[in-house]
Amino acid sequence: MTSVSMLRLGLIALAGLLAVVSARAEDAPANCEVPDYLLATESKLPKVAAAIKSGHVLNILVLGSRSSTINASDGAAYPSRLQMALKDKLPSVAVNVTVELQARKTAEEVAKGLVSLLEGKKPNLVIWQTGTVDAMRAIDPDEFRSAVDEGVVALRNAGADVILMNLQYSPRTETMISVPPYLDNMRVVAQDHDIPLFDRFAIMRQWNDHGDFDLFSASPGVELARRVHDCLGRALSTYVIGAAHLGTEQQN
Repeated sequence: MTSVSMLRLGLIALAGLLAVVSARAEDAPANCEVPDYLLATESKLPKVAAAIKSGHVLNILVLGSRSSTINASDGAAYPSRLQMALKDKLPSVAVNVTVELQARKTAEEVAKGLVSLLEGKKPNLVIWQTGTVDAMRAIDPDEFRSAVDEGVVALRNAGADVILMNLQYSPRTETMISVPPYLDNMRVVAQDHDIPLFDRFAIMRQWNDHGDFDLFSASPGVELARRVHDCLGRALSTYVIGAAHLGTEQQN
């Protein structure tokens, strides 16, 4: 079996880990603490802050892949968990989180379609999850950076705040693809545009290394998948509110 085939199998297994879930929202939360430094950012989300301060509607669009949706129960996927967590933290704001799947598309392919994709939509915030397909296809890292940069410009020109979300962490595929160039280039783009980067890779690696989740398991099971999604959604909600730089009184 070639290394590419092994990589694909490993990523399919990871997608299965985070994509086959049937859980109820009221289940007890997992133990998935995240260090403060991974949820802190000096970059701001002015559109999000304005929506929250006005007490009106906060519309969030997730540009995702298979790992952002769940076949069995979309209510257990991290975008839905994000919406629920934000509603709990912002009871006076109507929070709507929607997902636009960009399955098997590189950053360049997504960036080229953003203008038409956002027509008729007025999200306050776009969370762009990217990097995995580019890493699998070994897209030139400089070309990847240029594509992400182009996409961020298009999203901001459309009037939305932007959060970049990097790759998932998987110890089973870590030796099969060169992940650092894509992580580094996303960080560069985020710094160049002064936008937040949700470091999903580092957060998931932290959970795995600390024994909160065994992401190396070949048979992870439904319960593990549910807990990972729930934890990502709750961590992301904390990150969004933190990046909006709100006072405590504005969260109630």
